[in-house]
Amino acid sequence: MGPKLALRLSTFVSVQRILIIRFSSIGDIVLTSPVIRILRNRFPDADIRFVTKRQYRELVESNPYLSGQFYLKDSLNTLAKELKTFNPELVIDLHHNLRTRILRTIIGGTWRSFNKLNIEKWLMVNMKLDKLPDVHIVERYLETLKGLGAENDNKGLDFFFPKEFVPPIIPNELKNGYVAVVVGAKFRTKQLPEHKLLALCKGINQPILLIGGKEDADLGHAIQQKCAANVMNGCGSYSLLQSAWFVQQAQVVVTHDTGMMHIAAAFNKKIISVWGNTVPAFGMTPYLPQGKAGFISEVNGLDCRPCSKIGFDACPKEHFNCMEQQDLDAIIQQTIKYIQS
Repeated sequence: MGPKLALRLSTFVSVQRILIIRFSSIGDIVLTSPVIRILRNRFPDADIRFVTKRQYRELVESNPYLSGQFYLKDSLNTLAKELKTFNPELVIDLHHNLRTRILRTIIGGTWRSFNKLNIEKWLMVNMKLDKLPDVHIVERYLETLKGLGAENDNKGLDFFFPKEFVPPIIPNELKNGYVAVVVGAKFRTKQLPEHKLLALCKGINQPILLIGGKEDADLGHAIQQKCAANVMNGCGSYSLLQSAWFVQQAQVVVTHDTGMMHIAAAFNKKIISVWGNTVPAFGMTPYLPQGKAGFISEVNGLDCRPCSKIGFDACPKEHFNCMEQQDLDAIIQQTIKYIQS
C-alpha cells in the first residue's frame, strides 16, 4: 500500500456519519444499492443514511444496510437544514446536479461525486460520436468509493420488501409459471408500440402477466382483449412493491429500458431487455452478477439512434424504426429458450 492510499484510508477509518444522495428515479435508485451495501460492510458501525425524493421512499426504507433516510419534499432549504443538523463526515453524491451542488455549500463534509459523463453523452446523441467508456453506471457509482478501502463485492443489486409486506395472490392461470412482460416506460420512444407488444405476447404463447403502472392500464387492457386467455393484465392493478414481487416470481422478464428492468436484475432474473431510442452504451444495461446482462434486443445501424439520453413522447423522425424494426422472432425464441432452461 502506497503512502497516499494509506493516508486516504486513515482519514476515513473511524467515519461515523455518511450520506448517499440519489433523488430519482426508480431504476437509478435501485442501481445505487451496491454502494449502500459495500459502504455498510466497510463501515459497520457508521450512521449511513440515504437522501431521495419522498415518492421513492419504498425503495430505501426497507434496506437493512441503511440507518435511516432523509426526503426531499417541497423545499430544498428544509432538507438542507436537516442534513446540516446530521453533520455528515462523508457524502456520496450519486445525483450530481445543481441541487446537490447547493447542498454541498451548505452542509459541509467530504464529498465524492460520480461522473455523469454529460459531455460524452451529448456527443453520442448529437454527433453520434462514441466517446463513452465501456463501464456500467454501477461501476461509475462505485468509483466514488475509491481510497476508502471499499471494493466491489460483485453481488449485484439489492431490492428489499418491508417486513409487513403481504404478497399478492398468484392467479390460478399463472401458478405453473409465467412470463412477466413490462409494457410501460417513462417515455414512449423507449416503449414498443401496441401492435408490436400484441404480436410479442401472441408469439410467446405462454402464460403472461403484463406489468405496468396506472398510466399503462388501458394499454394492458387492449392487449389482453386481443390476445388469448394466456395473457393477464396487471397494469394499474398492483402497487410498485406488488409488481416487483410478481417480477421476482416470473420465469422470464421481458422489459424495456426502465426501472422494473433494474428491479428484475436485483432478483437475478432471466431478462430480455428491449432498447429503443436509448442505447446500452450509456451504461444502464441489467446489472447482474458475474457480468451478465441478459439478452439485449436493439436495432443497430440507425443513424438517428440514440436520439436522446432519456426519451421523447414520440419519435422525432416519425418513423420509430428503433422499435418498429425490432426482431420479435428473436425475442420470442429467447424467451422460450429461457423458459426451457
